[in-house]
Amino acid sequence: MENTPHNTLFRAIAQILRPMVRILLRNGISCGSLEELVRKAYVDEAFEQARRNKTKVSISSVSAETGLSRKEVKRLTKLDESETEQTEQKFNRAIRVISGWLNDDNFSYEEGNPKALSLDSSENSFADLVKKYSGDIPTKAMLKLLEASNSVEVKDGLVHLVRNAYVPGRDPEEIIRILGKDTHELISSVDHNLTSDETERWFQRKVSNTQIRSDALPAFKEYSRNRSQALLEELDAWLSQHEADKDDKESHYVSLGVYYYEQENDEGSQS
Repeated sequence: MENTPHNTLFRAIAQILRPMVRILLRNGISCGSLEELVRKAYVDEAFEQARRNKTKVSISSVSAETGLSRKEVKRLTKLDESETEQTEQKFNRAIRVISGWLNDDNFSYEEGNPKALSLDSSENSFADLVKKYSGDIPTKAMLKLLEASNSVEVKDGLVHLVRNAYVPGRDPEEIIRILGKDTHELISSVDHNLTSDETERWFQRKVSNTQIRSDALPAFKEYSRNRSQALLEELDAWLSQHEADKDDKESHYVSLGVYYYEQENDEGSQS
């Protein structure tokens, strides 16, 4: 295949699709269902780009841009895709609760170690923490969520934070939805860097090595996990110190993620 910008883009998309299709096949999702999602994404993004660029948009203009018929564009605009919002809110609020527990002086010691919190509604209790950082999610619901992820333990009426991060429990649906959010943010960051001047690009780096011994992998997994967790906790503490007031209309959402990947060298063309 000739090296043109379009061909390079198609090869990149093929690399993205392979692991995605792997997940779809494992969950019984047909190619036709994926096609419907792709069509919907084309239509939604065409409308969104017009909104960002402050240009006029219509069913006809979106039809011309996407190659879909006007009837198809009209049908797709009526489909609802908001069903993932509730899980994303639970995920984000669980992260906020743990972050507040680690960084708020009312719930942690000076060195940043989390206090054991009472379950009742007294001052600086677990209920107080949840009320302050999770919005309208009930205390019992948040406790159940954190217990399912092995983030907390309850002993003698006190809630102990045993993991300084929220990792979803065994709910496959929740894990897949979070996968969608994280992947969306990564690809959106790449897109930003492709369309921005060098001074405006976001941080995007990785380290890799193709000649690591198999017997060294467990040690690197442990080393990278510990260092990454420490870095994320440090960054989370910094973000907590620079949060805007709740009624501040100029606030922004930011995130920074770390991932680990490995494969055998002879599988390089199959990933």
